[in-house]
Amino acid sequence: MLIVRATGVAMGFARAKRWWRAAAVPLLAAAFSAGAPAAPAKADFRVCNATQNLVGVAIGYRARTGWISEGWWHVEGSSCKTLIEGPLSSRYYYLYAEDAERGGRWEGEVRMCVAEKEFKIAGVSDCFARGFQRAGFQEYDTGEQESWMVQLTDGPGAGSPVVSGMGAQ
Repeated sequence: MLIVRATGVAMGFARAKRWWRAAAVPLLAAAFSAGAPAAPAKADFRVCNATQNLVGVAIGYRARTGWISEGWWHVEGSSCKTLIEGPLSSRYYYLYAEDAERGGRWEGEVRMCVAEKEFKIAGVSDCFARGFQRAGFQEYDTGEQESWMVQLTDGPGAGSPVVSGMGAQ
């Protein structure tokens, strides 16, 4: 009787061990992955608004079909917004932004078309004749990185975007 009981206990222990292994492996995997570094950031073009005000942002780039400008992305104060998802396909991108509350601008020398409402405009010439406005976009050489981030600040040199992150990070 003692042997049967011992065998029964051993069999019960063996079953418990198999159950524990089956339950523990996913639990341990979850625990280790929670402490593991996060997956690499996905590639994209992001704008971060380091001001306290709402900012409207437009972007320009060269596509296979020619120049494109598009906007408006509304970027709340102290937040970021992805303008282009996925790996960047161009080396140069152009950015124009307006502070919706105080009227300041982040601009540059490259003239492209914009509209008052949401837009995607092909071409950069004859903006007024086509019913659009013209704005000066700042050029960003991404160095053919897959990911890029521009931070808009209102500190010293307000009105000048600051590139605070480059490449896939």
